[in-house]
Amino acid sequence: MIIIYTGNGKGKTSAALGTMLRTAGYLKKTCIIQFIKDGSQYGEHHAVKHFLKDFVDMYQEGIGFYKLPGDRHDESDHRQAAAEALELAEKKMRSGHYELLILDEILTALMVRLISEDQILALIHSLPADLHLILTGRGATQALIDAADLVTEMQEIKHPFQRNEKAVEGIDY
Repeated sequence: MIIIYTGNGKGKTSAALGTMLRTAGYLKKTCIIQFIKDGSQYGEHHAVKHFLKDFVDMYQEGIGFYKLPGDRHDESDHRQAAAEALELAEKKMRSGHYELLILDEILTALMVRLISEDQILALIHSLPADLHLILTGRGATQALIDAADLVTEMQEIKHPFQRNEKAVEGIDY
């Protein structure tokens, strides 16, 4: 299956991680490649390290959110990181070691033009028949939606950030 979790609401990565947990429950392997997130530690990294290391390989290939406050990198650095993440995704996809491949925030990388729709479509079209693929991030294009088997759009209705409340450890990261 090709699954897309998109939209402006919270929960895209969390939905993908829920599927990863189900996959691990059947003793099957998942590879997660994060396209935007940098080397900061998120709750999912701690969980994988402490509980799921035999079933999940996780790679942070991003250098941080592009063009957001605190971004200290040039556009070329972000493009290079996204290209390297895509190359790693292709390598892991062909490895035969995984039942599930999650490309976290790849759609965000597309939305901010760090990678192209054609690159993602090429990846989808070369997907081995026995590998499931999850793409997350804002801004899924119609062509990607058409190529997917399952698409869920997360819609933000209310969020504590609207009240300038800080992110909560274990909930937001």
